[in-house]
Amino acid sequence: MTSPRLAVIGLGRMGQSLVALAEEQGWDVTARITAPGNRLGAGITRETLQGADVCVDFTAADAAPANIRAAVRAGCPIVVGTTGWKAEREAVEQDVRAAGGSMLASPNFSLGVNVFWQVAEHAARLVARMPGFDAHIVETHHAGKRDAPSGTALRLRELTSVALERDVPVTSIRTGSVPGTHELLFDGAFEQIRLAHVARDRRVFAEGALVAARWLIGKRGVFTMADLLAGDSASGQ
Repeated sequence: MTSPRLAVIGLGRMGQSLVALAEEQGWDVTARITAPGNRLGAGITRETLQGADVCVDFTAADAAPANIRAAVRAGCPIVVGTTGWKAEREAVEQDVRAAGGSMLASPNFSLGVNVFWQVAEHAARLVARMPGFDAHIVETHHAGKRDAPSGTALRLRELTSVALERDVPVTSIRTGSVPGTHELLFDGAFEQIRLAHVARDRRVFAEGALVAARWLIGKRGVFTMADLLAGDSASGQ
């Protein structure tokens, strides 16, 4: 069986973890594309991707939209782990669909986090029926993480705020070398419900990105991890 071919865009800590784990798992890493050449999508072409079946982007918010469009122009499906480009997402998704390309984007590729989001949303719907409970999100990451709140916390806030029909505040902590911890608290007068996801190793995000990359090969459309978890094999909407 031929090994899947992977191109990695961005060689920061996540990109390096992705390359290492992909090689451990038998992927053929055909290309490693890094800054500054990829900042506006430059350097991402059919030739530089070197026949990759799929590519994964872990770069920066101001680079991601151009990188996605460049990968789609090159005919390569792209998995996007970069966060912070939400304002441009609708336009990017329209361009991906118009070009007949494929993209799967998520603020967090941990399979556990994606289950956690669904559990948290369901819990928030239940709590919404009960009086006297406040809600709060606390997220903790390593000192070098740029965005605060994290994309994971923002998605958690979006889901729970809709379910509760009120805004849920987020506290961000940046310290040490914590890979990522997200807590959702429902606090009442005499009791507290605490839901948490704790990442123990950065490789959990690389592992999920590789699962997403393998799943995306051969598909067309715009997808999220929810489609993967649901086993949706149809074209994305």
